[in-house]
Amino acid sequence: MLKEFKDFIANGSVMDMAVGIILGAAFTAIVGSLVDDLITPLIGLFMGGIDFSSLSAGVGDALFTYGNFIMALINFIIIAFVVFLLVKAVNKTKKPVEEEAAGPTTEELLAEIRDSLKR
Repeated sequence: MLKEFKDFIANGSVMDMAVGIILGAAFTAIVGSLVDDLITPLIGLFMGGIDFSSLSAGVGDALFTYGNFIMALINFIIIAFVVFLLVKAVNKTKKPVEEEAAGPTTEELLAEIRDSLKR
């Protein structure tokens, strides 16, 4: 059983996943800082420092802080847009993948088979 566990851990896909999670956490910190420290204050300048987090409604003893949800949604949209821009920039720096020579289409193959059968 110990050997099986060692083989499982040493498996390339497990190691790749672990590296991906670690890099993802580091990337999350970078994007979070970018959004929190640079983009959100910049947007606050244009929107007059609007902060929805104080919005709430009470029903009986329950307090619904829907403003926090609105702020989380806005932050998600900003982060998603920043990640989109980063991925787009990284994709531009990659070498374009040369497309493999396209083979004959299905129609061409069927026409060739038809012509062979006629002969």
